[in-house]
Amino acid sequence: MSNGHLNSGSVGIVATKQAQLSLPPGGLKLENGGILPQIQVAYETYGCQSKDGHNAVYICHALTGDAHVAGFHSKEDTKPGWWDAMIGPGKGIDTDRFYVICANILGGCMGTTGPSSINPHTGKPYGSTFPSITIGDIVTVQQLLLRQIGINRLAAVVGGSLGGMQVLEWSIRFPQIVDKCVCIASGMNLSAQALAFDIVGRNAITADPAWSNGDYYENEQKPAQGLSQARMIGHITYLSSENMKRKFGREKKELQEPLPRFSTPFQVESYLDHQGSKFVNRFDANSYLHITEAMDVFDLTEKVHEPSEAFQAVSPRTRFLVIALSSDWLFPPEQSLQLASSLVRAGKKVSYCLLRSPYGHDAFLVEIDHLAEVVRSFLESPDTPVSSAETPTHDRSSSSDLLHSDGKKHQITSDYTLITRRIQSKSRVLDLGCGDGKLLCELFARKKMIGLGMDIDLANIISVIRKGLDVFQCDLDAGLSSIPDNAYDYAILSETLQVVRKPRELLNEMLRVARTGLVIFPNFGNWRYRLSLGVNGKMPVSDSLPFDWYDTPNIHLTTLRDIRVLCAMDHIRIIEEICLPRGFPDNTFIKIGWRNLGADRVLIVITRDK
Repeated sequence: MSNGHLNSGSVGIVATKQAQLSLPPGGLKLENGGILPQIQVAYETYGCQSKDGHNAVYICHALTGDAHVAGFHSKEDTKPGWWDAMIGPGKGIDTDRFYVICANILGGCMGTTGPSSINPHTGKPYGSTFPSITIGDIVTVQQLLLRQIGINRLAAVVGGSLGGMQVLEWSIRFPQIVDKCVCIASGMNLSAQALAFDIVGRNAITADPAWSNGDYYENEQKPAQGLSQARMIGHITYLSSENMKRKFGREKKELQEPLPRFSTPFQVESYLDHQGSKFVNRFDANSYLHITEAMDVFDLTEKVHEPSEAFQAVSPRTRFLVIALSSDWLFPPEQSLQLASSLVRAGKKVSYCLLRSPYGHDAFLVEIDHLAEVVRSFLESPDTPVSSAETPTHDRSSSSDLLHSDGKKHQITSDYTLITRRIQSKSRVLDLGCGDGKLLCELFARKKMIGLGMDIDLANIISVIRKGLDVFQCDLDAGLSSIPDNAYDYAILSETLQVVRKPRELLNEMLRVARTGLVIFPNFGNWRYRLSLGVNGKMPVSDSLPFDWYDTPNIHLTTLRDIRVLCAMDHIRIIEEICLPRGFPDNTFIKIGWRNLGADRVLIVITRDK
C-alpha cells in the first residue's frame, strides 16, 4: 500500500458495489411519465453501521460526481475520491462514527442506469429513448437503494450544489427518514444566470453533428467537441473572478509554434481547453444533458404561494444546516440565505453560515478546513441542545448588585439570570449577538424555549451549532430582514447595542420580529464616567467599557436618558428598567431616583407602544 493510502484519516482501499434494484412490476414510473424497467446503482460505503442502524450518512454528489467520494480503488491509485478531504476517520464526516454511503445518481454514467446503459427491451444503449428525469426521481432511486441495503433511517443527508438540491428533496419527499440535512452552496432553484449557462452548454452538445440526436454510442465519432465546450462553459461558473485573476490573470504561455486563427496565448484558454478535454474522457454527453435539465427544472417555489410553504411536509424534528460560500456566483449567498429564511418562516430548525473563500462555487471541494469544522460540529451535535445546568452560569459581563425600579436591593446575580427570569416557559426566543450560545442553553434548560441565535463570528457560530442550537451567521445591521414579522416572543440584545452601526433601526427591528425586547447596555451617564471625563478630560475606561477610545468596538456610547428619549420618539414603551450599579455610592444615587447617574449598566424590557 502506498504512503498516500496510509495518511491519517484515509478510509484506505475501497470498492464500488453494484445493486440491481427491486422495482415494482413493470418498472419504476418516473415523474414525467417515463418508465425504467430495470435500474442498476453504483455505490460505495465507508465505516460501519451501528447496531441500531441510526448512524448512516448519505452523500449526494454534484453534477459530474460519482459514487467514489473517499479512499482509493487500488494500491497503485494516486487519485482519491472527490471529497476525500471531508470523509474519513477523524474528518468532517467521521467514518469512525458514521456509516457513509454515496451512489452515482440516476441518469449518470459512472455505473448507475443512464442514457449510455443498455435498454433491456432493445439490447442497445438507451440513447435518445432514455426518459426525462427529475431530482425527485434521483432521490427516489437513492431511497430504494438504501432500503434494499438495510438502511431505513438517515442520521444525515449531505450535499453541495446539485447535491444540495437532492438534500432538500430528501427532506420533503422522505421526511420521516432524515434527521439532519446539510445543504452547501445550493438553493431552492437555479437563478436565470445559472440557467443561461446550462442552456448554452446543452446547445453546444446538441449542435455537435456527432451527437446524432443522442444515438451516437455505436458511431465512430462521439460529440466530444460539444461536450468539451459545455464543460468549459460550466467550469467558468465554478470559479470566482478573484480566483481566476489569482490563477491566470492575463498571463500568456510560451509558444512553440503559431496558434490557429482566433486562438489566444492566454493561460486561461489553455486551462479551459484542458478541463474540456479531460472531461470528455470520463463523462457522457447525454448524461450531461439529462442531469443539467433535471437541475434546471428543479424549483421548490414554483407550485407554492410563498417559498416557506414548500417545506410544510418536513418533519419538525429534522434539523438543517445551510452553508453559503462568499465568492460563489453560481449559487450566490443570497440564495442560501433565502433558503434558510424560508425554513425559519416554515417553523423548521435551521442554522446558516457564510464561509469566506476566494475559490468560488468549487470552494466546498477544494477548501475544506472551516467547512469540515462546521459540518462536523453539526453532524455530531446532540438532537436537543446541551443543558448548561451542570455548568456554572457565566455573564457576558461582570455580575453586579441589582436594584429594581421599586428600589429593593437584590443579591448579586448574573445577566443570564436576569434575562431568564423574564422569559416565559416554552417561548420563542431570538438572541441577537448570541456569542457562544450559553444564554440560549440556559434558556433551553430552564425554560424549554424554542430559540435562534444570531452572531457574526464564525467561531461563535460553530460553538452554538456544536451545542445543538440553531444559529444564523449575519451582521445584525442587516440580518433581521431574514426573520418574518412576529416570529418570536422575545428578542434579546445583551451587551451588543453599542457595537452595532444602526442601533435605532435594530431596536425597531427587534419589535417587528418579537413582541418583547430585552436590552442590556453600558450606561455612559454613570457618575464615574462623568467625573473621569470632567476631571481628566479623557475618555474613561471601566469594567463595562474596557477599551481605550482608539481601540474599541463600541461605535455608540449612550445613556439611560438617551435610550428613554429614543424609545419615546419611536413609540417604544419601556415596561421595565433594571439598573445595574457598580457599588457604593451608585446604590445611593438610584435610591434617591438618580438612576441615570447611578447605573453602570441597564436592562430594559421594551414593547411596541400601542
